[in-house]
Amino acid sequence: METFRGLREFVENKRYSEDRQDTLAALNLGCVDAPIADIVAGFATIPHCYTLQCCYGHFAYAAEQDPHCLEPIPGDYGGLVRYRIAYIAFCIENSSLGQAFRDSLSRITAIDPSYVQFGSPDWFWEQRVNSYALQVEPIAHQLKDEAILEISEALATQRVRNLFFSELREMMTAEMNAHARS
Repeated sequence: METFRGLREFVENKRYSEDRQDTLAALNLGCVDAPIADIVAGFATIPHCYTLQCCYGHFAYAAEQDPHCLEPIPGDYGGLVRYRIAYIAFCIENSSLGQAFRDSLSRITAIDPSYVQFGSPDWFWEQRVNSYALQVEPIAHQLKDEAILEISEALATQRVRNLFFSELREMMTAEMNAHARS
């Protein structure tokens, strides 16, 4: 599955409020990967965005292992690792707050541009205009939703993924605090 496309400009979206309300009404945090459920819940309180879809990113290193495993790669492991992409996709309101939010999201790529990409994947945009996604994927695999990685690259990807969600959590807290003050 192709996952990445470059950034698009905002367009008019007269259904933003209704789409947001419908999406949040259907949100089941029990279906969200546990390590990032707090992030999705936090962003749900911010009126200029809502989460469309997300994944914590999964590292499978044994044939019989659950492909949705949330465990880190063992320190003594030395083989190949199947990595399923970590990402979060938002629909963002076309407003000054939404544009500032999109700009903040784009800066998260500074963690490591060779592993973190920001754009407007077709699949999300076709469902909801003004959709933007951040993903953690080695640049050589940026167009795929999974890849087979050598252990050194898998460990680097895991490190970047952890930083990525830490940065998102900090951004979510800042957005929530700003919204509470306004």
